[in-house]
Amino acid sequence: MLRSILDDMKREFSYGNMVTRIVIVNVAVFVILNILYLFLWLGSGGDTPDFYISVKRFFMMPADGWALLTHPWAVITHMFLHEGFFHILWNMLMLYWFGRIVGDFIGNQRILPLYLLGGLVGAIFFFVSANVFPQIVIGQYALGASGAVMAVVVASGTIAPDYIMRLLFLGDVKLKYIVAVLIFLDFIAIPAQQNTGGHLAHLGGAAMGFLFVKQLQSGTDLSLPVNRIINMVSDFFNTLFNRKQERRGPKVAYKSPDLKNKFTSRNRGNASSDDNPSADHQEKLDAILDKIKKSGYGSLDEEEKEFLFKASKK
Repeated sequence: MLRSILDDMKREFSYGNMVTRIVIVNVAVFVILNILYLFLWLGSGGDTPDFYISVKRFFMMPADGWALLTHPWAVITHMFLHEGFFHILWNMLMLYWFGRIVGDFIGNQRILPLYLLGGLVGAIFFFVSANVFPQIVIGQYALGASGAVMAVVVASGTIAPDYIMRLLFLGDVKLKYIVAVLIFLDFIAIPAQQNTGGHLAHLGGAAMGFLFVKQLQSGTDLSLPVNRIINMVSDFFNTLFNRKQERRGPKVAYKSPDLKNKFTSRNRGNASSDDNPSADHQEKLDAILDKIKKSGYGSLDEEEKEFLFKASKK
């Protein structure tokens, strides 16, 4: 069963849209963190071990300037870190619902930059408020994707304010009203002084989501520099990984630049074999691959996913 779950997650991560990938990363980090906590908790006789707290704070967003200077990665890692089940559940549901709307309107390639920028601005709001208003901001560390998710939520309302969502018990509601209520809830939660820094971070992410869309509508795409940085980091690690592989010895690998070409060339090369797919099989495969190209892996139904998975194993 575990192997089947891992295989499903790998397929979704490889062929799904960016929203799906971000959700998978957040869930994976959440599971790993809680498994670590379970074993450390059992080993310490039921007490929360100091080592677990140190590991968690290593990736959390600090309010202390020196801690941030020595842990600069925290401005990114904190937005993939959750602890409570309902914390991650609510954030991932919000990301999934509103992220798909944003992806449909402005493109899948802008989801991750929007998420990262929202989380970054949210972290800045938390850091500044914790140092300017230390008497009202409780807590010296922040974690969670709420600021990043609020950027996606507000971006969706800015792009398509009259988009209709069907809510349980309420029926059809325009997106602009849902977004307005969520922002208002953060505003009125600030005086309660319960997670004040977190609610200020939410508002920072919301501001970034609004700015992102307005800049895009005026002709400035804030996702371009972010995607360039992501590509540079990705290329660096790919190069580093390839060098490590070369040190281990020569390794022969065959890689097709395109999934569709991979299947097509394989079928052509084996045209005389007995198990060569029929014309109908190839047409169905081409149609599925074209659908992935246009709408992403998540648009496939279960039958199409199973067909593609079996074809890739042949």
